[in-house]
Amino acid sequence: MSIGEFISSNLETFINMTGFANAQWENLLMICVGCFFIWLAIKKDFEPLLLVPIGLGIVIGNIPFVEGMEVGLYEKGSILNIFYDGVARGWYPPLVFLGIGALTDFSALISNPKLILIGAAAQFGIFGAYMIALALGFDPHQAASIAIIGGADGPTAIFLSSKLCPNFLGAIAVCAYSYMALVPVIQPVVMRLLTTDKERVIKMKPGRKVSQTEKILFPIIGLLLTTFIVPSGLPLLGMLFFGNLLKECGKTDRLAKTATNALNNAVVILLGLTVGCSTQASVFLTFDTIKIFALGAFAFIIATASGVMFVKIMNLFLKEGNKINPLIGNAGVSAVPMAARISNNLGLEYDRKNFLLMHAMGPNVGGVIGSAVAAGALLGFLS
Repeated sequence: MSIGEFISSNLETFINMTGFANAQWENLLMICVGCFFIWLAIKKDFEPLLLVPIGLGIVIGNIPFVEGMEVGLYEKGSILNIFYDGVARGWYPPLVFLGIGALTDFSALISNPKLILIGAAAQFGIFGAYMIALALGFDPHQAASIAIIGGADGPTAIFLSSKLCPNFLGAIAVCAYSYMALVPVIQPVVMRLLTTDKERVIKMKPGRKVSQTEKILFPIIGLLLTTFIVPSGLPLLGMLFFGNLLKECGKTDRLAKTATNALNNAVVILLGLTVGCSTQASVFLTFDTIKIFALGAFAFIIATASGVMFVKIMNLFLKEGNKINPLIGNAGVSAVPMAARISNNLGLEYDRKNFLLMHAMGPNVGGVIGSAVAAGALLGFLS
């Protein structure tokens, strides 16, 4: 073979291995979606800590390549595949819950325990979507994995779908985090639709001061109560309450800071990036993905509406002066603290002196517990 033929042959091989030669319209579409996520995060400030890693992950996951190069997420032995193991085997979510527990102050819930009922009511969206998914032809495992999106809790959705429906894991994870980021867009519409002007200006009594002893006892008692009911939720609930105990006991500040900062940040980076990479066009762009996003939106809207309507029902039985502002009902989903901020911001629109943030944190942290319990219940029934 002449030098010219050798160079020509190698050049042709090189060209055939480039992304330009292997690109398909599906790859380009998903790359545009990834760039849109990044734009939302930076320009619109929609949960940048989530959408920047996920958006760039979508771009990385859809760079065209020749199979066998061991660079793709779904290729055994590749670096991305090793990172993705934490998603596929479900060990990133408990670590995220450890950080959430170490960041969370349960005082609002402890001072007004009935607020946990709002968090429980918001989980109706999960079970409503579950029944609809079954009616649409999804099997019970698939339906449960899709329905959990209604809890607006990305780690819980990943944990459950990794156990019950790994084939839908990428679509469910991206869907869950997308709707978490869209909380400021979706929830206010539902809240305004279901409340009256009079209900929006209800002022709630300040919560009582919670003692340090109560704060220490809460994660221990909460762990025992929830995991005795749904032992299958132990990986999430155990880490959530463990993180909170590290925060509240006053003797493990270094561990609590590690859980909330270095460890949590590293896990969120890897989780977001690999979730984004899992949207490889050949796997992600299917009709089932469209149905998952539609059902996820329905579950999220129903969860928000359930929380608001449950507060309105509670108010029928509460005396004047003890009534609850229905605007905190949306916070029953477990998007912490985004949903609680929406409650507060919408309340201030109608009364500049009506601060609902601390009240909304009660059902908001209750929703975190509720979504983990719901996931544990579904896992227990179906595994």
